[in-house]
Amino acid sequence: MWDRPKGNTMNEKLIALYANMMAFVTADREDEKGATAVEYGLLVALIAGAIIITVTALGGALDGLFERLREAIAGA
Repeated sequence: MWDRPKGNTMNEKLIALYANMMAFVTADREDEKGATAVEYGLLVALIAGAIIITVTALGGALDGLFERLREAIAGA
């Protein structure tokens, strides 16, 4: 185990600052669990929408690409 610095050193001040900041940030966290779930749901919906728009926009181009590949393979 390491020896803890003696006195009021900068390390102790930084550790105390970190502990206080973490306590402040996480103090009301339990009240926001429902809001966090809603935010994740909205994020998933946004990603799904982006995927649908991308597939729709590129669908025709990909269909043409695969058709040309099929014809090239069949002709070989």
